[in-house]
Amino acid sequence: MTNRVARLASRCIALACVLAASSVHTEPYLAVGQGAKCSQCHVNPTGGGLRNAFGDVFAQTQLPAHHLDSGTDTWAGQLARFISIGADLRFDASSRQVPHTRTLEQFQMQQTRVYLDASVIPERLLVYVDEQVAPGGALNREAWGMFWSADHSWYLKGGQLYLPFGLRLQDQTALVGQVSGINMTTPDEGVEFGWLKGHWDAQLAQSNGTAGGAATSNGKQSSAQLTWVESLWRLGAAANYNNAAAAGNRSAWGVFGGLKTGKVAWLGEADLVDDRSLPGGAVKMLATLLEANWALARGHNLKVTGEYLDPNRRVPHDGQTRWSLLYELTPVQFVQLRAGVRYSDGIPQLDSEHTRLYFLELHGFF
Repeated sequence: MTNRVARLASRCIALACVLAASSVHTEPYLAVGQGAKCSQCHVNPTGGGLRNAFGDVFAQTQLPAHHLDSGTDTWAGQLARFISIGADLRFDASSRQVPHTRTLEQFQMQQTRVYLDASVIPERLLVYVDEQVAPGGALNREAWGMFWSADHSWYLKGGQLYLPFGLRLQDQTALVGQVSGINMTTPDEGVEFGWLKGHWDAQLAQSNGTAGGAATSNGKQSSAQLTWVESLWRLGAAANYNNAAAAGNRSAWGVFGGLKTGKVAWLGEADLVDDRSLPGGAVKMLATLLEANWALARGHNLKVTGEYLDPNRRVPHDGQTRWSLLYELTPVQFVQLRAGVRYSDGIPQLDSEHTRLYFLELHGFF
């Protein structure tokens, strides 16, 4: 790492000492490690965004290497009996190296988000908002209402929401999320029905298919997901079909899962996409992800990720691979420091597909 990157690193760490902000983006490996469903820690049954009271307590007592004494009270996100709030801040320093190109080094605010939950009827009816306030102007990510059955075995959600499809990863640049087009930057307006019973976890959604934009036709996007969850493993399948006849239909199928082996939590996903909306004609794409999270000690996690992308299965030798090594330190509650390196390798003739990225990130959450 260059001297400039070292200086960026020292400044980023210094900022960590003075910034205390902001509920954590979903990390599926934590659910795998605990043998739990996403709904155990998050207000949203499919994960991500605001934590519930259990998730807040878990984040303060189990995640950090050291727990700073805050007295007899533990933050549970509640401003009042019916109102809960949370936030998430991610700020990083990075160095991107591309062959035959000048190295780009920068500080960047990745995001600052605020979450608000109003339990109009406790345990039964709630209204939820996820608002990104930085960088740039305010941007609504999610805004929906949800009704739970009396025994919490099913729910009905409507509004702008993240679609159910595969692992809800923290890394929004993951190749599986880019290929499927479904991640936490592409919410859509629609309705979702969820069923949670025993080991089963299932969702069915119908949406506009425009990633939050206005409807453009009578065609709609359908998403379905089914997962079986055990204490040491889980396995799921997902499907998505976007009926946009004028522009061309798009379908995606995925399988995903998790496995706990001692101190290592494994994640895996493979997505196959048939996109008929591209100007050049139908293209079939494949993306895969395999990730290992090794809990070195309390508050310390080592993440190794391997990804593969075939952007057009009809074209030989155009595959792309990406490897990431990431160390996550949660020294005290509400603060996490992340340091990593990522190497991308693709078509030999394209310098842009042979990059190295070094970064340090401050993650604050509550």
